[in-house]
Amino acid sequence: MTPPSPSLADLATFALVASHQGFRQAARASGQSASALSEAVRRLEQQLGLRLLLRTTRSVTPTEAGALLLGRLRPALGEVAGALDVLNDLRDRPRGTLRLNVPVNAARFFLQPLVSAFMAQYPEIVLDIVVDNNFVDIVASGCDAGIRYGERLEQDMIAVPVGPRAQRFALAAAPSYLARRGTPGHPRDLLDHACLRGKFLSGALTQWEFERDGQTLTVEPQGPLTVTPTAFDLAIAAAVAGHGLIYLFDDWLAPYLASGALQPVLEDWWCSFPGPFLYYSGRRHVPAPLRAFIDFATSATQRRGEG
Repeated sequence: MTPPSPSLADLATFALVASHQGFRQAARASGQSASALSEAVRRLEQQLGLRLLLRTTRSVTPTEAGALLLGRLRPALGEVAGALDVLNDLRDRPRGTLRLNVPVNAARFFLQPLVSAFMAQYPEIVLDIVVDNNFVDIVASGCDAGIRYGERLEQDMIAVPVGPRAQRFALAAAPSYLARRGTPGHPRDLLDHACLRGKFLSGALTQWEFERDGQTLTVEPQGPLTVTPTAFDLAIAAAVAGHGLIYLFDDWLAPYLASGALQPVLEDWWCSFPGPFLYYSGRRHVPAPLRAFIDFATSATQRRGEG
């Protein structure tokens, strides 16, 4: 008797678990139970007669056979999803799930009203948003698109302007700190001050960049506190309490500057930079939910005069 062929569902489950490098992570992303995902992968391995995943208490990684299968599966599953998504064109309104990977600043500020308006207009689209400041491979991570600031994108990525087209970083400190330690007159003076710094989840520290009259300076100061982007509020609280200087998007600091809890420092050196972009793969079929979001975000940007 010929053994049964692996099901498309089990193959898709394997790709999901491998992409998320864990059963629990894949379960959270898919809404399924980790035990059901584990059983599907076990069944697939039994049918193929090969171990596809190496399981440890901390992570799940593909074996050589698993990596070979995954490399061929991803484009095939993308084609299947694209074929099914074509049916969306037959409906009056698109439906399905839209997965976005966005940085903390976008989620905190300009994306909130955009998402709210989009949900109201497209109630049959489910938004799945991952907040992550690291630049990720959106295809490998299972996301349809991402939002990032000015990073160099791969050649097969399409980038669409979204949100404010110009932003800047601000440097500030509490009046109590400046009274105690003095006010820096030049970015180099920051090397003698307590600075509250940010870092990426990878552990890399963010650099403080300044520019004036065509001159650009990069400073790597020291200080008593370092936080990841999800803890910016903690760093701001420390700055307000007088523990050091803080360097962030001016959106974060604007309320504190307006109230006087923080004072601007080296304002004529503040660095401006281009606004964010929505980026997605140019090699894949664009799902109907993503097409709807691209059109919606582009229109919103143009209405605000930001495009």
